[in-house]
Amino acid sequence: MTAQRAPTPPAVRPCFGRMGQAAIGVAAALATLITPLPTVYAQDEGGAGPQLSLIRDTEIEAILHQDADPVFIAAGIDPKAVHIYIVGDNDLNAFVAGGQNLFLNTGLIERTKTPNELIGVMAHETGHMAGGHLVRSDQGEKQALATYLLTMGLGVLAAVGGAPDAAAGLLYSSGYFAALTGAGFTRIQEASADQAAVTYLEKSGQSAKGLVEFFDNFRYEEVFDNARRYKFFQDHPLTSERIEALQTRAEEQAHYNVVDTPEALARHAIMVAKLKAFMNLPQQTFLDYPESDTSFPARYARAIAYYRDLQTDKALKLTDQLIVEHPDDPYLYELKGQTLFEIGRAAEAAPAHAKSVELNPNAPLLHMNLGQTLLGEENPAKLDEAIAQIRRSLDMEPDNPFGWLLLSQAYDQKNQPGMARLAAAEENFNLGQAAAARAFGMRARSLLPKDSPEWRRATDIVLVSNPTPADLRALAREGSMPEPLSR
Repeated sequence: MTAQRAPTPPAVRPCFGRMGQAAIGVAAALATLITPLPTVYAQDEGGAGPQLSLIRDTEIEAILHQDADPVFIAAGIDPKAVHIYIVGDNDLNAFVAGGQNLFLNTGLIERTKTPNELIGVMAHETGHMAGGHLVRSDQGEKQALATYLLTMGLGVLAAVGGAPDAAAGLLYSSGYFAALTGAGFTRIQEASADQAAVTYLEKSGQSAKGLVEFFDNFRYEEVFDNARRYKFFQDHPLTSERIEALQTRAEEQAHYNVVDTPEALARHAIMVAKLKAFMNLPQQTFLDYPESDTSFPARYARAIAYYRDLQTDKALKLTDQLIVEHPDDPYLYELKGQTLFEIGRAAEAAPAHAKSVELNPNAPLLHMNLGQTLLGEENPAKLDEAIAQIRRSLDMEPDNPFGWLLLSQAYDQKNQPGMARLAAAEENFNLGQAAAARAFGMRARSLLPKDSPEWRRATDIVLVSNPTPADLRALAREGSMPEPLSR
């Protein structure tokens, strides 16, 4: 393991809690396919409350970046510096927080009728981002964001073998989420973001018509009491005057009549179908995408719905048909591997996940899928490859606690307790659990060769995880740090 400097731990620890009633249709066990995560309740100062969660999907994240990156570039923002997070919530909302972090609710994505509408909303949020509208003097939002951005894979509840405490540690308090989304903008800031969005869209050769149409679709929100409005329009006050000013400016642009390309429309349809199939009940998906609809997005949605409805044979049959038609689509192999893994056929799932990695080698969650599947085979001969795949994923996403959890399990299977405890320290560090990170770090140090890169990494984790006076004295005795001053 290569030694690396430990980042500053989150200032606020995530709430642990008890499992509530699971959302219907939760079946995913790997790290990338979308599924509605269970509702988890955490006890905090405000009492028990429902949790909101981030969801991860390589395909959808790629589509969102493909849509948004030209806008970021037009705004003078490096697309690689912007993190786009998908919030598993049917409410219509989008917001930026903590600098260059863009959050999009699944409900908003599903309600956009065209790519241009969604791109327009992202351009508007980029206007807030570039305009510095989020600068605050207090640290509340930064602390909330540090806790909220605990990167994880989907389906983690099944993946941890039904361990609710481990699963709950990867979900976040609704109180923290409220701290992030509670930033309302002034009408001046809204108008400024609108105008900036038009500029970015025009500069990137796109039309602002989608943003105008999106706002116009919700013009009725203006007459509602604020409490009855969608969250987006609570924080982004909408008025007829604002829509008209936006439309006037948009119509003046040379690219106003530019339309979405067929490729963009196809990507958007796939994204919406996939979200609906994973977020809604299977029965609703079958209604939204009936057998009479033979389009790719519809069949893709039905394959996911069959998988979630435990109609495994139908899911595999339809997925295989789609693979024959689209043999270079890594996400179809991902779905096939996911379905096989769910029914305990890990050895058959591994080749499908390996193919997804071959087709998209730069996707960390696909590597994690493969690593977890190889680990699930419980074959000692596959352990080294499982570890290699999980490490490849963590090389690209070192802050993913679920990856460190898998790596800890792999090293335990390989009978390397020092490396297993170090991975557990990394997992808890990225969860913001300082006490557990420190304890696992100290244990790892006792098991690893002194002064090895892994031992030094464990020491780093201990030092940034609120070490106790006893820990500091122990480190000083061995020369790892100066003797602490006595009072």
